[in-house]
Amino acid sequence: MSNQRQQKPTLTGQRFKTRKRDEKERFDPTQFQESIIQGLNQTGTDLEAVAKFLDASGAKLDYRRYAETLFDILVAGGMLAPGGTLSDEVTCTEFCLFKAQEDMETMQAYAQVFNKLIRRYKYLEKGFEEEIKKLLLFLKGFTESERNKLAMLTGILLANGNLSASILSSLFNENLVKEGVSACFAVKLFKSWLSEKDISSVAASLRKVGMDNRLMELFPANKRSCEHFSKYFTDAGLKELSDFARNQQSIGARKELQKELQEQISRGDPLKDIIAYIREEIKKNNISEQTMIWLIWSSVMSSVEWNKKEELVTEQAIKLLKQYSPLLKAFTSQGLSELTLLLKIQEYCYDNIHFMKAFQKIVVLLYKADVLSEEAILKWYNEAHLAKGKSLFIEQMKKFVEWLKNAEEESESEEEEAD
Repeated sequence: MSNQRQQKPTLTGQRFKTRKRDEKERFDPTQFQESIIQGLNQTGTDLEAVAKFLDASGAKLDYRRYAETLFDILVAGGMLAPGGTLSDEVTCTEFCLFKAQEDMETMQAYAQVFNKLIRRYKYLEKGFEEEIKKLLLFLKGFTESERNKLAMLTGILLANGNLSASILSSLFNENLVKEGVSACFAVKLFKSWLSEKDISSVAASLRKVGMDNRLMELFPANKRSCEHFSKYFTDAGLKELSDFARNQQSIGARKELQKELQEQISRGDPLKDIIAYIREEIKKNNISEQTMIWLIWSSVMSSVEWNKKEELVTEQAIKLLKQYSPLLKAFTSQGLSELTLLLKIQEYCYDNIHFMKAFQKIVVLLYKADVLSEEAILKWYNEAHLAKGKSLFIEQMKKFVEWLKNAEEESESEEEEAD
């Protein structure tokens, strides 16, 4: 019994060693690299043949383990050492992305090779994204032509949905940004992307991964302004991208402003201080009065906890709006701002079921407080209302509108008699 117990570890150890030796021979990176390079040298510039070779090789070679080696070869012709230089351990191939012609047609053909390969071997998807992130960090180690080709290819792959826009985070690397490599690469990449898709599609991809508000990070901190970004990309022929970034910054500024406004209202800050703050923000961020009145209404209405009972919520709203009517009045100096406020009130009452019956009372209160004019109310009633709850709100306003019209007729006849 004791002999058998002593033999077991020896036998297990021997079997284990053999298995490791077999594995090493079967999964040898050098051998893998040689197999891929030899195959590429045989197929040459025929990218259809390259795609077929890669498809067939996946059955024999371990793409899962050597994804990085595979993509290094397809892009640079051999294994890349840290920093982006080619390792000279194994002969390289001339048939790779970096040695190809620098034009969109060739880059689209290369994109197809990657597309077919990843479609065939789905598990390569993550490894490919990691590879692109790594290559972007190595940009300084590549020539200008190699960078251009990589940028064009990346733009096409982003447009085709083969890559997530999250890979752009590599471009925010401090050294790349400081030396202007990131911004220069981004120009080529976005030109390529926008040649395949429109700006709304590009914007949607950026938003999906939270990159829509980070494009300014392509520049060093001292140049991270909307003006610099806009000029740089407009001069490079990418005005739609600079317009998108400007709009994003404006949205960001509005969100910050609304947050601050809500805090001021919740704290009960004096109205004159709130008005002064808003005027300053309008000037600083070039915000229109129409946008501002929309933000003020939203901030006022979200500053309290509303009662769940319909009859009590109207009373609560009237009390709150009476208090803040001077704030609303300060930013409805234009007819269009009054109409914007009316539409916002209609939308709010429709979207919040407890306010459905409060619409008319809110409008009358704001009319009496000199926030809404007779002209704006009549324009809303006759033609400018929204479809949301239209019949209900028009019905609510019917008597008041009739009273307005009669008052208008009376004042006109009084003027005529005076003449």
